[in-house]
Order: sequence, then C-alpha cells, then structure tokens
Amino acid sequence: MTDYRAPVDDIRFVLEHIADLPSLAALPDFEHADLDTVVALVEESARFFEDVMAPLNRVGDVEGARLDGDRVVTAPGFDDAYAQYVDAGWGSVPFDQEYGGGGFPWLTALAVQEMLTSANMGFSLCPLLTQGAVDLLSAHASDEQRATYLPKLITGEWSGTMNLTEPQAGSDVGAVATRAVPAEDGTYRITGQKIYITYGEHELAENIVHLVLARTPDAPPGTKGISCFIVPKFLPDADGAPGERNAVSVVSIEHKVGIHASPTCVLAFEDATGFLIGDEHAGMRFMFTMMNNARLSVGLQGLSLSERARQHAVDYARERVQGRAVGSARPRGEASPIVEHPDVRRMLMTIRANNEAMRCVMYRNAAAIDRAHHATDPAERTHGEAEAALLTPISKGWGTDLGVEMTSMALQVFGGMGYVEETGIAQQWRDARISPIYEGTNGIQAADLVGRKLPMEGGQVVKAELARMRETVDELGAVEGLADLAPGLAAAIGRVEEASDWLLGRLGADTVDALVGSTAYLRLFGVVEGGHDLARSALVAHRALAEGGSGYDDDFLTDKITVARFYVERLLPESASLAEMATAGAGSTFDLPESRL
Repeated sequence: MTDYRAPVDDIRFVLEHIADLPSLAALPDFEHADLDTVVALVEESARFFEDVMAPLNRVGDVEGARLDGDRVVTAPGFDDAYAQYVDAGWGSVPFDQEYGGGGFPWLTALAVQEMLTSANMGFSLCPLLTQGAVDLLSAHASDEQRATYLPKLITGEWSGTMNLTEPQAGSDVGAVATRAVPAEDGTYRITGQKIYITYGEHELAENIVHLVLARTPDAPPGTKGISCFIVPKFLPDADGAPGERNAVSVVSIEHKVGIHASPTCVLAFEDATGFLIGDEHAGMRFMFTMMNNARLSVGLQGLSLSERARQHAVDYARERVQGRAVGSARPRGEASPIVEHPDVRRMLMTIRANNEAMRCVMYRNAAAIDRAHHATDPAERTHGEAEAALLTPISKGWGTDLGVEMTSMALQVFGGMGYVEETGIAQQWRDARISPIYEGTNGIQAADLVGRKLPMEGGQVVKAELARMRETVDELGAVEGLADLAPGLAAAIGRVEEASDWLLGRLGADTVDALVGSTAYLRLFGVVEGGHDLARSALVAHRALAEGGSGYDDDFLTDKITVARFYVERLLPESASLAEMATAGAGSTFDLPESRL
C-alpha cells in the first residue's frame, strides 16, 4: 500500500503565487501569518499526517466504525490518533485567538485540511464537522454560549455535529419536523429523529456538541420557521465540564459505499435539553453562515482523494511491467513499465493537471473568504464576498465531480488489479463518491451558480472575473515560449462569456432552460477557471526560471509550464462542448412522460 506524501512544494507555490498569501499577511489580523511561518506550519503538519494519519486510512476502511449497544466504536488506532491531533492543535489553526485558536487565515487551514483529508478522509470528517460548529457558534451564539463551547471545540477536546437532515427532509430542509418546546427554565425540549449525522456518536472526544434544526410551537412553515439549538451529548456543569447525559441516543449507523471509518448515525432526541442560538426562526440564516467554508471543504475532498490516488497510480505504473511500449528504446522482447504506454501516460497527466488546477481554484476561494472577513478596505471586502460567492459552488461541484472521475481514472491505471480491494486504490474511489452528494448535491450547486451567483450585480461579478482572466491572456501573448497558449485560453473564456449571457437571458424568459444547462455551465466555468490559474502558474514559473532565486528548483518550475501546456492542449478544449450543452435549452429533456423514463 502506497504511503501518502504531502505535496508541500506544490502547496507552497499556490499559497505564494496564486492565492497570494503575502497580501493576506499584510492585513492587521494576519501579520503573524507570513509565508515562512505558514510554510513551516504546513511542513510540520505534513509530517504529522504522513506518519500518524495516513497509516490508519486502510485500517479505517477495512475495520470501519461499528455500533456496540448504545456506543459507537471507531476503528483501531483512531482514539490515539485523535488524542495526538488534539495535542498538536491542528484543528485550531484558523480560529479566534480569544478562544484558543491560532488566528491564521482560512487559506492556511485549507492547506492543512487538504493534507489531512488525503491522509485519512474517514478521520478528517470529525474535525470538519467541528469546524462547521465553530463557524456557526462564532457568528451567532451568545457571549455565554461562546465562552462555554468554543474553547473546547477549537482544541478538539469536544467535537461538533450538524443535525439538519430527517427521513422526510433531505435537500428540502424546510420539511424539518423535529420539535422544540420551551421549558420554564429558558431551555427547550428537543424531540425528533435526525439521519446522516457524521460522527453523531463516538468516544474520541469527551463531549459532542450537536447543532440541531427544529421547529418551535406555532412556527411558520418552510425554512422561515426553523430555529437552531445547541444540544450537547453531556450537559455542561457549573464549571463547564461534561455533566449529566442528555436525552440523545444513537439508533443505528449506516453501512455505506465508502468512508467506512466515519460513523454516519441516526440520532434520536427524546425531550433532550437544547439551548436556542440567537432568535427563533433564524436557523437557516445561521446555517448559511458556514456554507461557504463547509462547501469549499467538501470540494477540497475531491482534490485530496484524487491526489492520494494519483500518487498510488504513479507508483504502480512505474513498477508494473506489461508489454513493450510503442516507440520504446528497450530491446525487443523486453517489457516496459506501463508508465511508458501512451494511454497510461495520458491518464496520469490528466489526473495531475486536474489536481493542480483544483488546488489553484480552491485556494483562491479560501483567500477570497479571508478577504471578505478581514480586509481593511470595504471595497476589498465586498470584492472578496463576491469572489467567494462565485467560486464556492464551482469548487464544490467541479471539484467533487473531478474527484470521482480522477480516482476512477487512477483505478483504471491499475487495470484488473484496481478492482481488487487489496490494492487499496478502490478505497479512494469509494470514499470520493459521497462528495458530490452531501453539503448540497452538485445539481444544487449548479442551480445556485446559475440562479443566484450569475445574476449578482446584473452579471457584473462574472464579467469582472472574465475580464481578470483576459488580462492573463494578454500577459501570455507577450511571453516568448507561452504565447501559443493564449488563443486556446482566450477562446475558452469567450465560451464562458457567451454561455453566461445566454443563461442570464433565459433566467428571465424560461428558467427551466437555464437550469437544464446549469450543470454543464458549472463544469465549463470550473474547467476554464482551472485553465486560467494554470496559465498564471506557467507565467510565474517562466519568470522564475529567467530570473532565478525563486526557492524552487528548475525541474519543478519547468513541470509547472508542462502541466499548464497539457491542460490547455488536452483538457481546455472540453469547454467547447460544455458551452454547447449549457446553451442548448431544455429541448427534449422533458419530452418523455415520467411513466416511460
């Protein structure tokens, strides 16, 4: 089984040159987050995840989590690894220093999160859900609630969950039926059942803080009637320590295609004690506070799993000998490692190019979130908010679709052995399959991009993004050795613009036409964003090769140019067909009656 090797140099390159960490470090909130400090943090966390988390990935998949009476038992080694994770403080990196956090940019946390998820996605979901709880409580809880819960959640001594989904309420959160009845002491009594609760029960942390959507008496129907409550597994005592066990219990855990190490629970609340967050009926607004971060984190899972799968496939392709490659310099009769075969090389380059493109787009997304919250210039904050809003559904939808496709492609490199579980490559594919589904299906992401994000400021946010891309085209055209990349990128940008104009027009005339094309449009935007960012990478690498002293070796920089060229030549042409699909209208999509589908 291949060990995971964190791509530290690639991460540093994107932090420095694409996401522009140095400009974030110039903000007053992030003066301690200079590039050298962040790179040192990335390197140290990389060692931890390679040594402690990655070896448990296979164990978690094979052993999984299991239900033992009213307890969930996690896979062997997870309890010790979690304790080490808490002691090292890796979960605290981006959070408020007032409550024990590191106060680093979200961009830094995303880099750390990429490596943790690659090393062990099943484990990573516990800190991911805690992260969401911290985000929501930081923004909306009372001072007393923040003082009680945030310090323990930020350290990881306590973990968090998000309880939205019910058997009858999946993507339609407005159908939530869990009840919250006021009690005389100012608390609420929570009754209902929640499903798909990630790490809803376990014994890794000393307490679990459930954030639960429920309806108070006489609440209006739909999402406007939903409130949000803190329902801890153990009620904190007067000193803030875990006290009496609350009336929340695990009913079962799901048997899933992948992420076997992560206990996905059905939870029952039976007059459990809950504490209202903020005002009644504001629950959905509170949940949306943490959506950008959460959806970006799920998008990142596509990159993380694809990166681990790529490393495994490359190692196998170098070792596996099969046939003599066409054009091989080897003596006749001597077989070649399959890495020499053209189609295997195509697959490996496709995975690598897509991974590097995803990393660029997602890290820029994180940097936009940081600027939206921390920039001192109001105009820069506004721009950060708009950029994050635009990029988030792309990161989530395009990133997780690619995660499934690229892990499947990595499995294909193995041939028949890829379909045999003992090689381990299938785990990455199975684990990746959930990511296009949860945290808002990718169809919802596409509808959000077209229905909400494209019309922002009358379409001007998208136009500004495309104008920024065209500046890169102009830069490419002026650089000998890269100018030949400019026409392909320019054409792809033009296709996004034409599709954007068409869809914006259809939103006012026939929304169904626009929504049928929305998935292709999201893919189109992602493919072109990725191509643009790799073109920028090539410009940086070209300049560094010419000037020297960049801190990266020449092979690394040359590879950046080669990967960008491959993407523009081999992957960016997909934009032509995607643009046609995005603007084809509903056409025959609804011509068959439901009974004959």
